[in-house]
Amino acid sequence: MDGPPRLAADWFDGRSARARPVQAWLDGTSLHFGEQSAPLAAVTWPERQRHGQRQILLPGGGLLSFADAGAFDAWARASGRGDSAIVRWQQSWRLALLSLVLLVAGLAAGWRWGLPWAVDTAVAALPPSAERALGAQLLGGLDGDWLKPSRLKGEQQQAWRERWAATLQRARAGGGPALPAHFEIHFRDGGKALGPNAFALPGGDIVITDALLELLADEPDAVLTVLAHELGHVQHRHGLRLLLRAGAISVVASVIVGDFSSLLAAAPAVLASNAYSRDNEREADLYGRTLARAGGVDTSRMAVFFGRLAEKHRATVDNNPVAIAIATHPADEERVKFFSER
Repeated sequence: MDGPPRLAADWFDGRSARARPVQAWLDGTSLHFGEQSAPLAAVTWPERQRHGQRQILLPGGGLLSFADAGAFDAWARASGRGDSAIVRWQQSWRLALLSLVLLVAGLAAGWRWGLPWAVDTAVAALPPSAERALGAQLLGGLDGDWLKPSRLKGEQQQAWRERWAATLQRARAGGGPALPAHFEIHFRDGGKALGPNAFALPGGDIVITDALLELLADEPDAVLTVLAHELGHVQHRHGLRLLLRAGAISVVASVIVGDFSSLLAAAPAVLASNAYSRDNEREADLYGRTLARAGGVDTSRMAVFFGRLAEKHRATVDNNPVAIAIATHPADEERVKFFSER
């Protein structure tokens, strides 16, 4: 038969389940099947696969089904309908492998450079009032599940607050580093789950546990240095950066729309473990040491703190999953030297 090559197909009109056998052929910009036709621009052409029948989706919900995939591919090529660049790429294992390598490289580059840029952008765009509101929600959630009211007497808590306030006053007078616009310490019983711990929430709330104060009852300078270190996290907004990294794109989107629900679910364990990067910890260490020394605190007493904490962990049968990160990032020996050197 003269004219364009033809191929047998089953035509489903989209209204009936009954198939009608037809001959299909291409002519210019139209697809013909039996006595029907449709513009090629309006049909969805199937991608070539190794197995399975081929189906052309027609306007209005109909389709043409071709049982012999090999015959369909040969007919399509003979009709001048070659594979797209994407299909050729999919059919080549070399190109598929290259795609995988490019995908992994793209993901790695996004994690290394894209995510930090997105986090920095989100942190800069989030106003302090919103960050404080986030911190208040986090503290409320922690109080319900992880923290209990402090066992310290009111006068004991007040004594620590006054000691802390006096340190900050001396630091201001002594030319210490700038202080965050908002910060407040909270005394809580962290139980066995948190143990001796201190951590900073976004917005300026700093939690210190009874167990930590008991561990350092005779070392007030170590306690004040720990608080100064946590204030460094507040000053540099490390808590917010940590949460944005933990939630990645979903959290960035939540911040933009003002919905923190996806962030709040995972925040307690993340913040209580203080899983900051080494760079964040060193930044908070430098701020804390500078602030504490300007306030007249002997930061070398942190050596006692690290020693007691290590001894306590050795005596514990199970490892605490949310142990205070100030004892783990970076290595204890490096930090003892840092807080002791002049």
